[in-house]
Amino acid sequence: MLRSNGYELDCRPEAFGYLKDSSDLLSYPDELRFRMQEDGYLYLRGLLNSQDVWHARQELATRLAVERCLEPNFPILDCIAKPGLRMNFRPDLVAQSPTLQQLLYTGQLMEFFKVFLEGNVRHFDYTWLRAVAPGRGTHVHCDSVYMGRGTDKLYTVWTPLGDIYWHLGGLMILENSHRLETIKNRYGQMDVDSYCANKRTATLYASGKKYWSGALSKNPVSLRSRYGGRWLSTEFQAGDVLIFSMFTIHASLDNHSSAIRLSTDSRYQLASEPVDERWVGSNPIGHSLAGRRSRIC
Repeated sequence: MLRSNGYELDCRPEAFGYLKDSSDLLSYPDELRFRMQEDGYLYLRGLLNSQDVWHARQELATRLAVERCLEPNFPILDCIAKPGLRMNFRPDLVAQSPTLQQLLYTGQLMEFFKVFLEGNVRHFDYTWLRAVAPGRGTHVHCDSVYMGRGTDKLYTVWTPLGDIYWHLGGLMILENSHRLETIKNRYGQMDVDSYCANKRTATLYASGKKYWSGALSKNPVSLRSRYGGRWLSTEFQAGDVLIFSMFTIHASLDNHSSAIRLSTDSRYQLASEPVDERWVGSNPIGHSLAGRRSRIC
């Protein structure tokens, strides 16, 4: 039984399927571009050196152990969470792993995007690192609402830091969701850091006392029923990556294991394209108050 956000997924073949492996197309960039256009994602098995991935995991797990987040009677690399641990988003840990930074921003990934995008590439300086304790997964969303102030030709790379089996809660993609014009032209044009200056709640949003999470839905079952397609996922191994577009609907499975699920989201685009200023520089402002924008609604 698979769950996401506490909802049991319909796992019949017409409602749930497996991600398509595109690693056999790595020598054919035109085919990769066509598949991204057709599917809205690329699942590439073994793109990264698995030993580098495990080394990065070791660095992060060691830090979690120092913070006493892990059960001491298990190998650190297993990342067995202390009972009752609540943890999800830990971008501060990125600085604790030089191997991770090299893995994401030098070598294979940067070379891949240089070929895939046919030009010089830049990446966001901010890295979304997730250390997901047992519990519910990430809500259904598109990335455009969080980083849509630059080019829409921006790609997310989801990198599992270790092997992620069903019970650990990997990422899932809604099939053909990048083609949903109603999503792209409405929800997809929204901005979590933008608020209506002419509404009574304006001061609350401007001060950060109120905010929008960016969720498209908190119920992946009803959303699939409404828009069609299948939820697609798989069991991931260290070295795999899942790449998808700004308008590809995705979420994560719930973590029903006893371990912390480690993964990263990193972003890449052509250096010549406009960039979202919130996520670049020596100290990216992210979703802080400095990134808030008012508008007339």
